[in-house]
This record gives sequence, C-alpha cells and structure tokens, in this order.
Amino acid sequence: MSPAVILPSRNEPTTISAVTAAVDAALGDSAAVIVHADTSDTPQTAEQFTTTATRAAKLGLTGLVRGKGAQILAAARCPQTAGAAVVLIADTDTRNPDPAVYRALLDRVRGGAALAIADYPRHWDEANLTNHLARPLITAVTGHDVPQPLAGDLALSRAALDAALRAAEALPEDLAACVDGYGIDAFLLLTAATAGPVTSVRLAEPKRHAASFPHLPVIYHQAVPVLLHLTAGRPPRTPVDEDPALYRAAPRDIEPARLQAMLTALDSLGPRPDGYDERPWPLPAADAWHAVNSGTPAAEAARQLWPYYLHRVRDWLATGQHATAEQRAETLAAAHARLHTALTTAGAS
Repeated sequence: MSPAVILPSRNEPTTISAVTAAVDAALGDSAAVIVHADTSDTPQTAEQFTTTATRAAKLGLTGLVRGKGAQILAAARCPQTAGAAVVLIADTDTRNPDPAVYRALLDRVRGGAALAIADYPRHWDEANLTNHLARPLITAVTGHDVPQPLAGDLALSRAALDAALRAAEALPEDLAACVDGYGIDAFLLLTAATAGPVTSVRLAEPKRHAASFPHLPVIYHQAVPVLLHLTAGRPPRTPVDEDPALYRAAPRDIEPARLQAMLTALDSLGPRPDGYDERPWPLPAADAWHAVNSGTPAAEAARQLWPYYLHRVRDWLATGQHATAEQRAETLAAAHARLHTALTTAGAS
C-alpha cells in the first residue's frame, strides 16, 4: 500500500507550495496521494497547492469545519487515504521544509513504529505548553519521553491511525470539540501509543514557522483537556530511559519591548493565583491530573489549572531572559522530575 500525506492549512499561501514539494520529494511515489485540508479565508492557499507540480496525486478538500483536528480527521476519513499503510501529517506554515525530515518519519513507521514525530530544538521562549506540561505529563504516564509531543510533523501507521479514528468516535462532545482543534496533536500521540511503539526523529536545527504565543489561550484550552483525559487512569510509570530528561531550549535574544509585551499579554489573561508560592509549579499540574482521576471533568480541571499555568509561563519568561541555555535546560529537567514524583505520591501509583 502506498503512503498518504495530510496537509492541514489555514491562510498559508506563502509556505504551502514549498511544503507540498518537500513532502512529494520525500514520498517519491507516483501512487501516493497528498491531501490538502484547507479552511483559509481566501482561495490563495488552495490555489498554490493546486498549481504545485508533484509526482504524487493531489486532492484538495475545502469547505471543511475549521479546526486543525477537524481538518486532519476529515482527510484521514476520505477514501483516498483509506488504503495508505503509513500517513504523514505536516505543518503547512513551515518556512524551512526538509524532505529528509519527512522521509525519516515515514521510514521509522515503515520500520515498525506506530508513530514517529519530529524532535527539533525550540527557542527558549517557545513551546511553553510542551516543556511545562505536555512532555513531563506524557512521560510520567507512558514511560516514554517524547521531547516534542505536540509537534505538527509526524507519521502514523495504518493501525495507529485507525485506532485514533475509533477513539475519536467515542469521545464525549466537549472533548471531541477539543480534538477538532489543537487537541489533535496530543490525541494522535496518546492513541497511537496504544497501537505500538512511539519514536522521535531528532533534528539539529529549530523549525522556522509561525509563532504560537498569540494563540496561547486557545491552544491551552483545547490541548490540556485532551492531555488530562487521555492520561487519567494510567498509573505513573518509571521512564524507559532512566537517565535525567534532556531539554533543548535553543538560545536567542528577545528585544526588551517584545518581552514586556509578552508579559503584559499574560497579565491580561488572568490574575496571579492564590497559594502559588505554597504549591509552586508543577504541583498544580499534578493536582489537576489527580482531580481528573477522582472524577473531575477534564475541561474543568484544565480551567482550574489555567491561572497556575499562566503564572508559570510568566515566571519562565521573566527569569529565563537572564539564564544561560544550560540553566534553562536544567530548570526544565528538574520540573520534569518533580512532576513524576508528584504524580506518584498523589496516590495513583
């Protein structure tokens, strides 16, 4: 069976063509298909996809329900992808798409992985949801330390994708809405982990793509309920690799005015939570996970955690500007270990 590619997009006319050409080069297969799932405000993105020459067949889907997850699931359910043994999903806002990366992801799945996902270093001020919550939480309950669990470049086996589609049908309405949005990344990883091995493809350079900080509230409230729901009920596990977690927080300078604007934006999203100093991060994250295990709906637990997460990100940005790359990595690794300990001592082990 030939592979398939899913390209979800919204308003990316300047990058879609290069990404399409790169995934086509990685496929190198005239029997493969590239499915573009687009919800752009104008036709330019779809037009750029259509006019990009490829060896693989192309299919453009428009008029879809807006949302990254909804677009991916719509493409995954279409007949053209049903026979694919491996399905690659790629971000379409990538400014430096590399066929070698996509090829490596496909090869890992062909070699037996249920899911292969890109592991690229992130700049120290980015990937806050990944570094402070998603990565350590997923490691604690699965035993597998996936450095970039929310990366948008990944490949899935047929079995893993089928498991995800079945799980999507069984979701309660509120969580289905989250999976239709930015919750799709955590959903695909955690459902794939039930179908077979999960692996990462380590890359040397940061990925250049659109910043996620402006969408922080939306990403959080769609991704975190899914993370809490799908990790609840799983007792903490000893990591497969017992060495301390290594974090790569790539250095870069941030203009003081830009950093202040980020801090001001965070301040506007919620007040400082009461009792934060008594139970500093990541203890509130452990509390949210334990609450879901005790019957609190995942969306409600995520809402209760929100002000603590905001404060954690604000503290990270305010203090991280004065830290070295090594100090940042050590801080993240220490919090990673504390979350595992906190979950284990919360009574769920």
